[in-house]
Amino acid sequence: MASEKITAIIEELKGLTVLELADLVHAVEDEFGVSAAAAVAVAGPAAGAEGGAAEQAKQSLENVKAVLEAAGSSMDKVVKTTVLLKDIGDFAAVNAVYATFFTAEPPARSAFEVANLPKGGLVEIEAIAVK
Repeated sequence: MASEKITAIIEELKGLTVLELADLVHAVEDEFGVSAAAAVAVAGPAAGAEGGAAEQAKQSLENVKAVLEAAGSSMDKVVKTTVLLKDIGDFAAVNAVYATFFTAEPPARSAFEVANLPKGGLVEIEAIAVK
C-alpha cells in the first residue's frame, strides 16, 4: 500500500518543472525541518532535451544542478544518484557526461535499464544531496 502511494507521488513529481521542484523542496524543509535536499529530474524530448542519451543525461544533470542550487545545495554535496536508462547500452555515453558533473569524488550510484521512462526519455537521473 505504501509503495503504491510513493509511486503515485513520484509520478506527480515528474510532471513538475525544475523551479516547481525547488519550491517543493523549500516547502518540505519549512514544514518538516528536513536538512537535506533531494532532486528528481527527468530529461526527455518533451522536457527540452533533444538528441540521444548523452544529450539527455546532460540536460537531466543540469536540471538536478538547478534544483539543488535553488534548494541551497550543490552538485558537490550529492551523496547518492540513481540513473535509469532506456537502454543499458547507453551507459558508457551517459557515464562520460556524468563524469563531467562529478569530477572530484563521485557520489554513490546505481544504474538500471528500465522498460520505459516518462515523456519518451532515454535517461532519468535522481540525486540526493545534503545541504
